[in-house]
Amino acid sequence: MKSVVHAACPHDCPDACGVLITVEDGRATKIQGDPSHPVTRGFLCGKVAKYLDRVYAPDRVLYPMRRVAEKGTGHRDGRDFVRISWDEALTEIAERLKSVTAEFGPESVLPYSYGGSLGVLNFGSMDRRFFHRMGASQLERAICSAAGGAGLESVYGVKIGTEPEQFRESKYIIAWASNIHGNNIHLWPFIEEARRKGAKLVVIDPYRTRTAALADWHLPINAGTDAALALAMMHVIINENLHDADYVSRYTLGFDQLKAKVQEYSPERAAQWTGISADDIRKLAREYATTRPAVIRLNYGVQRSERGGMATRTVAMLPCITGSWKEVGGGLQMSLSGSFGLNKDVLERTDLMTSASPLGRPARVINMNRLGKALTELNDPPVKAMIVYSCNPAAVTPNHNLVIQGLERKDLYTVVHEQFFTDTTDYADIVLPATTFFEHKDLQTSYGHYFLQVSKQAIAPLGECKSNVELFRELARYMGYTEAYFSDSEDTMIDAALASGSPRLIGIDRARLEKEGHVQVNLSPPDSYQNDRSVIKNTTAKNGDFVPFLPFAHGNFKTASGKAELYNEQLKALGLDPVASFEPPEESRHGAAAKRFPLELLSRKADNFLNSSFCNIASVQAIQEVGFLEMAPADASLRGVRDGDSVRVFNDRGEVELKARVNGSVQPGTVASHLQWAKLSLGGKNINALTSEKLTDLGNSATFYSVLVEVESTRPTV
Repeated sequence: MKSVVHAACPHDCPDACGVLITVEDGRATKIQGDPSHPVTRGFLCGKVAKYLDRVYAPDRVLYPMRRVAEKGTGHRDGRDFVRISWDEALTEIAERLKSVTAEFGPESVLPYSYGGSLGVLNFGSMDRRFFHRMGASQLERAICSAAGGAGLESVYGVKIGTEPEQFRESKYIIAWASNIHGNNIHLWPFIEEARRKGAKLVVIDPYRTRTAALADWHLPINAGTDAALALAMMHVIINENLHDADYVSRYTLGFDQLKAKVQEYSPERAAQWTGISADDIRKLAREYATTRPAVIRLNYGVQRSERGGMATRTVAMLPCITGSWKEVGGGLQMSLSGSFGLNKDVLERTDLMTSASPLGRPARVINMNRLGKALTELNDPPVKAMIVYSCNPAAVTPNHNLVIQGLERKDLYTVVHEQFFTDTTDYADIVLPATTFFEHKDLQTSYGHYFLQVSKQAIAPLGECKSNVELFRELARYMGYTEAYFSDSEDTMIDAALASGSPRLIGIDRARLEKEGHVQVNLSPPDSYQNDRSVIKNTTAKNGDFVPFLPFAHGNFKTASGKAELYNEQLKALGLDPVASFEPPEESRHGAAAKRFPLELLSRKADNFLNSSFCNIASVQAIQEVGFLEMAPADASLRGVRDGDSVRVFNDRGEVELKARVNGSVQPGTVASHLQWAKLSLGGKNINALTSEKLTDLGNSATFYSVLVEVESTRPTV
C-alpha cells in the first residue's frame, strides 16, 4: 500500500520546510519538498534530502540501553551498553529521581534540551509539565538566539519582520552575518529573482561564506564589531540628511539622542575596529539609504559576541532611520517567531512550580551555556541527575573540557534520549531511543516565514523509539504523577495551543492545518498591525496574488511607547547605553589577552551539518569536509605553517588538533573552524574546547565568536 504524508522539517533552521513523505507498506521510501508551500517551494537542503539515511541508519538507537562500561567510553555500535526493556529503564530512572530528590531536593535534577526538534510539542510541552511538577531546576535555553531576540525586541518590542517573499522586490539586499546560501537556502531563490531585476547583494561577514562568494560586494568585517559599523552608517545617513525625517518623527522615540550618539562614531573611527575602510563605510551607508527598497537579512552570527545584544539592537535601528519599513521589499528580517500567537502557557504549565511541586515556588534557573560550572561548582544543591533530550551538550556547549569533567562524575546520574550514540551518550547511564519527525505528530512554526503547519506521523516508530512527548508522559506515570494533564494527547495539546485567542490564529484550527498542509497566520486586521494593501504578483500563491505584510509601515511597534525605541530606558538597569554604543569585546584583537593569543577564532557552523546533527550520517559527511583550520597566508607564514600541516590550536581553556588550510576565506588576524562531534574529531575534542562560558550583554547567550587562540605547527622537523 502506498501513500504520501505531509510533514514539516523540525530541525533548527528558519525555513521549516513543507515535506512530502512517500510510504510503501509501512516504510518511508521517498522524501521531497512540498511544491505547494509558498516559501520552501518543493526543494530540500542537501542534508534533509538524505533524511531516509538518517531514519534508517544502521547505528540508530532503537531500544533502551544501560551502560556496562566506564563513563567516557563510547562506540557508535552501542557495545558499551546492554539492551533493557522500557519498564526496566523507566523503573530505574524513576527510582533514581525519587532518591536524588529525597536526599538533595528536586532542584538537584536538571533537564537539558534545546533545538534538536523545533516542533512545538517536542520542543516544550509534556517535558516542561514533568519538570515543573517535580520542582526540578529550570534551564535557561539561551545558547543560540536569546541575545539577538533581546536586541531586536529592545527596538521593536516583537520578533517579526520582512516576509521572505518580499525579497524578490528588493533593490538593495544586505546579508549581515547571514550565510543564506548555506543555512537559509529557501530565501536564496527570492534573492536571485531580485538580482535578475537589478538588485545588489552585499554581504557583511568576517568569513567568505558561500553567500559572500556569490555576492556583488563582500565586506569582511572583524568579528564582534558590527555595532561600530551600524553606528558609523547612521553617522553618515543622519549627517548627510539621508534619513526619512517624516517616518522618524512619527514612529520613533529617541532620535535626538541617537543623532548625538552617532557623532562619536565617524567612519574613520569605526574603520579602526571593523577593518572596513572609511570610504567603504560611507559607500555602504549611502547606497543603503538611497537605493529603495532596501532590506537587511540579519542573522545570529552578530549576536554571538560579548556585546551581541547591543550589536543586534544597533543594526535593527537602520530601517527605522531610513523608513524602509514603508516599502514592499524593505525592512529587516532576523526572526519571525513572534508572529504565531500560540498558547505556550497551556503547553508548558509553569504554574505547576508553585501549585503542584514540593517547592511551592519557581525553581532556580541554570543557564545552559554554563553547564560545565553547573556540574563542577554548583552547590545548594549540586546537580545530581540530568535528563538530556533534543540536544548534544558534550559537543555543542561552550568550555567543552569543563563540561566533560562534569559529565564524567560518577555521582551524576545521566539519562540521554537520543537517535544515535553521540558525544553525550558516551557519559550516559541510560540511553533511551528517540523518534525522528517521520515517527510522531507535531505542530510546526517557523522563524523564517509566517506559515504554520501540522507535521503528520508518516511511519510507526522504529524499534521501541518514543517521542519526547511520549517519554515524559510515561515517566510521569512511573513517578506516580496522576494528574490529568499528563494524559493529554498530541491532538489535545495542538488544539489547546491553537486556542489562544490571538488574532493571528482566528480561523486556524487543527482540522484546517491537516487539510491544507500549511496556513499563513493572519497578518492583516483585525489585529493592531496596519497593512499596505497594494498587490504584487506572486505566481506561487494559490490565488495568483500576494498581499505584502508591512508590519511597521505605520508604526505600530510592540514597545511600551508604540514606537521604535532608539532610546530604551530599560537598558540602563542592565548597565547598558539606553541608545547604543560599541566597545570591543574583551576577548578580541583589541583586548589585553591578544598579547598571548593574537588570533580571533570563528567557531563556525558547517554548511551541511546542523549544529551537531547529521555529523554521523555518511552521505552527509561526504559533502562536508571537517577537521581543518582556515588561516590567512600572512598568519600562516608568520608561524611557519604550510597548507595541510597539522596544527595545534590553543588557549587557556584547551587545545584541539586540526589541519591547516591556508586560503582566502578569512582576513589576517582571524582563523576559522567548524563544529562537529568531538568523538569524530582528532584527539576526541572539538572546537568548543576553546570557547568560553562568558555570556552576552543581553539575553545571556553564548559568546562563541569572542574567542582568542594561538596556532602552532606540529609538523615534524627534519
